[in-house]
Amino acid sequence: MSLASARQRAQELRKAIDDGIDPRRARAYRAQRTAPLPGSAATVDPGDQRTVNFLITEFLERHVKVTRKRPEYAERILRQEVLSQWQGRDARTITAREVIELLDGIVDRGSAVMANRTAALLGQLFKFGIHRAIVDDSPVKLLYRPGGKEKPRERALTDKELKAFLANPRAACRFERLERAIRILLLTGQRRGELALARWSEIDLVTGTWRIPDENAKGGRGHLVPLTPMAVEQFRELKAAADNSEFVLPEPGGTAPINPKQLTRSLAKCRARFKKCGIAAFTLHDLRRTCRTGLARLKIEPHIAERVLNHAQERISGTYDTHDYMTEKRAALETWAAHLAGLELAARESD
Repeated sequence: MSLASARQRAQELRKAIDDGIDPRRARAYRAQRTAPLPGSAATVDPGDQRTVNFLITEFLERHVKVTRKRPEYAERILRQEVLSQWQGRDARTITAREVIELLDGIVDRGSAVMANRTAALLGQLFKFGIHRAIVDDSPVKLLYRPGGKEKPRERALTDKELKAFLANPRAACRFERLERAIRILLLTGQRRGELALARWSEIDLVTGTWRIPDENAKGGRGHLVPLTPMAVEQFRELKAAADNSEFVLPEPGGTAPINPKQLTRSLAKCRARFKKCGIAAFTLHDLRRTCRTGLARLKIEPHIAERVLNHAQERISGTYDTHDYMTEKRAALETWAAHLAGLELAARESD
């Protein structure tokens, strides 16, 4: 470094100090993927209350955990994608170019969707930082999604695939509980997490109803799901296997519900079995799409089919129409169950 460059750099560092920035925290620290986050504001050294670590901690504790049902997803992204690169940095020194480089690195490793998720979280993180007076401005000034436009999934099981599964579900599933879960999700069109967190106190096998509480439903909008006799039968089988647990799908020991991701992992372990049965790879959420597609093919009115899946209604309709449509939803799901029963019968007769 020349003497002139050294003097210029010294002036830049003095200006940073005048602005309240510790020059040592303006450097990129070596990545520490598992570094612990700091504690509360009361226990953190004042010199650390401008760091990316502190910003993330405050964001998680005061915003994410308050507004999200499952904050662990956001925390995992921030730890793995952000802290691994900016551990110990003064949050005020992160530049827009560094944001771009971080996101480009995620895209370049083949994770375009994760780049979009990280970008969205970073935008929220620095917006929160401005609100909390941790940073003065946000370096996240993206005009486009770094991972590009995401193509929505369109996978729905065909009638041929449904026949293959219903004819011999045990051949496709290694786990009886997975078979029951797939059948329930297929028959009701509900979400994986809603079933994984369900309690027996919410299931009425006599009247054939499943109450999904607000805390388990997406968007905090619980609703009542009518259960067809086929769905009730699957719940009865699960109840017999639950060993007096209060949860429909309990963890070993029965004191807590399973993690919804456990159902996903169980399905992944059976992928080769499904393929052997002639069923292409699918996700548990694709069963929800299969149900909705089936309702449409069976000429169920769109506004009824959408209510079966508990999708948010248009603002005016959702505000002024408070009817629960329980009778209509039950009729729709009974029509869908009859279609599935016909496929199962046809498959067994052909064998």
